[in-house]
Amino acid sequence: MMTTTAAAVTDTKHSRTRARTRALCAVGGALAAAIAWAVEVPLLGIHLTVRFGNGRFGPRHFGPGPFGAGHVQTISVGQIVGISLAAALLGWLLLTILERRTSRARLIWTSSALVALAVSLTLPLAAATTTAAAVGLVVMHLTVGAAVIPAMARTARAR
Repeated sequence: MMTTTAAAVTDTKHSRTRARTRALCAVGGALAAAIAWAVEVPLLGIHLTVRFGNGRFGPRHFGPGPFGAGHVQTISVGQIVGISLAAALLGWLLLTILERRTSRARLIWTSSALVALAVSLTLPLAAATTTAAAVGLVVMHLTVGAAVIPAMARTARAR
């Protein structure tokens, strides 16, 4: 005969609620990015384009390749949503791991997330082809960070 304690039932309920909230954080971050894209691209007319590579390594090392100098890529809403969702899910994974290993998961995770956000800003600043694209991409990064980081940090479990 199995018995269930009230603490175990409560913990399971909180785990489900925490998982649902974190999933909503990830979706909310992707939605925030899509809204930012919809305002920047169709409404404001910003061309979100980036240039990757320096042209030194193309196919068989003969001149610029598909990602060499001159290759400009336009950032689509699908890429924005996918990357935002992937980043939020990786943040969720890191928070879950930290909760299992340390009592200071919220502090460590929030600090790590803010550092990751700061580092992520270097890509638009370095690769955007225009000032408008750089500003638009930085605004998108900050929008996703503002949507995901505080909401996800609030879900951190106290040990």
